[in-house]
Amino acid sequence: MVRVVILGQGYVASVFASGLEKIKKGELEVYGVPLGRELPVGIEDIEIVGSYDVDVGKVGKDLYDVVRSYDPEAPETLRGVTVRKGIHLGSLRNMPIEATGLDDEMTLKEAVEHLVGEWKELRPDVFVNVCTTEAFTPFERKDELERAIEENRKDRVTATQVYVYAAAKYAREVGGAAFVNAIPTLIANDPAFVELAKESNLVVFGDDGATGATPLTADVLAHLAQRNRYVIDIAQFNIGGNNDFLALTDKERNKSKEFTKSSIVKDLLGYDAPHYIKPTGFLKPLGDRKFIAMHIEYVSFNGAHDELIISGRINDSPALAGLLVDLVRLGKIAVEKKAFGTVYEVNAFYMKNPGPKEMHNIPRIIAHEKMRMWAGLEPKWL
Repeated sequence: MVRVVILGQGYVASVFASGLEKIKKGELEVYGVPLGRELPVGIEDIEIVGSYDVDVGKVGKDLYDVVRSYDPEAPETLRGVTVRKGIHLGSLRNMPIEATGLDDEMTLKEAVEHLVGEWKELRPDVFVNVCTTEAFTPFERKDELERAIEENRKDRVTATQVYVYAAAKYAREVGGAAFVNAIPTLIANDPAFVELAKESNLVVFGDDGATGATPLTADVLAHLAQRNRYVIDIAQFNIGGNNDFLALTDKERNKSKEFTKSSIVKDLLGYDAPHYIKPTGFLKPLGDRKFIAMHIEYVSFNGAHDELIISGRINDSPALAGLLVDLVRLGKIAVEKKAFGTVYEVNAFYMKNPGPKEMHNIPRIIAHEKMRMWAGLEPKWL
């Protein structure tokens, strides 16, 4: 059994919960779940035991009712889990959402103790973080992180950073847990959190789930690099209409997302080709079905100039939710392996900015094989 707590019950989390239960009931195939039914931990073994949010319209409600607002065909099996009050620390500023959080009522240290107490009752194996994209500053040093919590520096930490700190404290007390960081806040790439995780029996996967245009761009760049074609410039952008794209209209939040999306260029090409790779805009009528486009100009043999122009429409939340089905199971496996800290072999395939900090993006086909071998599966393409 894999007991899961969700942090941020928005579109991604609700699609994850709904799709997961439909697969368990035999109503859906496992399309969009990279490892499907190959892992020794089955999809049927996943159980959502807790959910946290800070939207006053969700806190205190049954998970079924919240998920039903995103998916009218939400499975009845989601009944019985109450969405609990989490932490926001101003992460929803400028959003059309009224926020309420533990941090409005108590100090950071008290909020951490409150969360750990609830988690010891819920007994999760894996935490899935799909909070709204945050503006953040890395810590780099564990003592600075600990000091910020102790001194109640609510201006210094983000919700995700506090959640990981609390998850580490919980993991230390119960003997192990995993934290999946599917948003851009640096956790697996921040030495402070990796050190904390290693000494606390916590596994961290991150950072920022690789869906949509970014992994496709990575595959195309790897293709060009392997054929020694020189990339002149890259333009890639995304426009969507969900709340995550609305949040990215904030300059500081957009900056954190841009960093994780742009990290692939130098990693894969070996040089920093001029590029514009950004979550570009919000257009409400698009809803969750985002528009992606990319243009790559390169030099081939005998000085020939070629161009690739790609466009598409992608359902944003399901693309990430399918990855989460794998990541929670891999988190359980990592805890059983005692692979505390972070696991590059997993991150390199599933994340835009794979931790730890000193590692880099690699071609996804290579990352796919490394991940499979780490999970104890047979290589697929070798």
